[in-house]
Amino acid sequence: MKKSSPLLTAYRVFAYITGVGLILLCASCIAWYGFGTAEIAVAIVGTIHGWAYMIYVVLAFTVGNKLGWPMKKMAFVILAGTIPTCSFIAERKVMRQIDEQVAEDEKLELAKV
Repeated sequence: MKKSSPLLTAYRVFAYITGVGLILLCASCIAWYGFGTAEIAVAIVGTIHGWAYMIYVVLAFTVGNKLGWPMKKMAFVILAGTIPTCSFIAERKVMRQIDEQVAEDEKLELAKV
């Protein structure tokens, strides 16, 4: 998979949207349950995060299939969207793996020439 793939770009965007949305949702929940404010924020941010997470799941599954990940790794990447800040970590690990794969593919191409 090329680093400039539209699928990979969408995965990265939704990993960040999911991560930021979850952090905002947690902050909103603390404000609502702790201080009695931000009830509307919880509903709005929760809905946005929920939809973004569903898209993230589909994208992570598709990227995992294209890269040939085992189901366990795919499950960990998908579940990263449910723990605050973990989607950022998972996205970085995925990009590092793709960088290594692209570099390896380039070496193989150069060796053929």
